Amino acid sequence: MEYVYAALTLNESGEEINEENVTAVLEAAGVDVEESRVKALVAALEDVDIEEAIETAAAAPAAGGAAAGGASEADAEADEEAEEADEEEAEAEEEDEEEEGDGGEGLGELFG
Repeated sequence: MEYVYAALTLNESGEEINEENVTAVLEAAGVDVEESRVKALVAALEDVDIEEAIETAAAAPAAGGAAAGGASEADAEADEEAEEADEEEAEAEEEDEEEEGDGGEGLGELFG
């Protein structure tokens, strides 16, 4: 989510949303930056009019049921790519947790 916030911050300040700027914002916020996620975000937002997407989201009903029907194709693609990036982050975090937990298991098996 912090990657999307970085893009929104850049958009709000009038800066170009590119890999260098997104990385700089994330590093300033103390985020451990993954280059692949930055590239995916920048690519996903390449053809998206962020102001239009924000207006569309603000105009959508809070319930969310009708929001999907009113979203433009570009918005839907950006949302889908952002979700994929979030899923990749979750998978990476799970792998990190698994790696952290593996240290003692092998040792326990050694001693029975």
